[in-house]
Amino acid sequence: MTRTATHSCTVPTDPFSPVPPAREAGPWHAVAVASPLPHSPGGTTRTGARRPAWIERILPVLVLVAVLWVVELVDLLTPLRLDAYGIRPRELAGLPGIVLAPFLHLGFGHLIANTSGLLVLGALLAWTTRHLWVVTVGVVLLSGLGVWVFGGSNTVVIGASGVVYGYAAFLAVYGFAARRFWQVLLGLLVILLYGGLLWGVLPLRAGVSWQGHLFGALAGVGIALWLGRRDREARAAAR
Repeated sequence: MTRTATHSCTVPTDPFSPVPPAREAGPWHAVAVASPLPHSPGGTTRTGARRPAWIERILPVLVLVAVLWVVELVDLLTPLRLDAYGIRPRELAGLPGIVLAPFLHLGFGHLIANTSGLLVLGALLAWTTRHLWVVTVGVVLLSGLGVWVFGGSNTVVIGASGVVYGYAAFLAVYGFAARRFWQVLLGLLVILLYGGLLWGVLPLRAGVSWQGHLFGALAGVGIALWLGRRDREARAAAR
């Protein structure tokens, strides 16, 4: 869930204010190649171990989630007040928040809620396509820009749920765009399991950035249509 602090929460515009801001609640595929080391005196050769392919696939997702937890620990244990560096709509000082906001959360409850979606959907994306990083970077930038332009005035928006919505939307649409039967089935499964996310793109709850959810989903759909068509045309050209 991406959260936004509103007028009633008294959000300071200066991140160094003594009053803390109101806070709301292409695959990467590295292969470890075994390379023989010089023979030991006993005549034995030692080789490096190779991680299972599925671990190689999801390792970037695990690293991403680990970074989110480290950032939240730093925010909790230090006086840095990192949440002040989220997206501040239509403020030049808030532009860096487009990149920073997905790494910031309102406490561990907020982080846990986003962690589950990032792990499940991110793992599915990493396992089934070669586009984890393109989708992640694209969703972060496009959803963040949408929040910066259309978000509520005098608010600070933080949270990775825009990325969760982007992952879900991408997986739901990519199979149809790429015309891959098994990925269509995966998309239908994602729709079945995560269809309830649709309500999050509507302005139904105070303190929740529905704009982040909406633009995250739109970014996921747009990237899925683009990459799906490109992959479909590449397969046709290779025949």
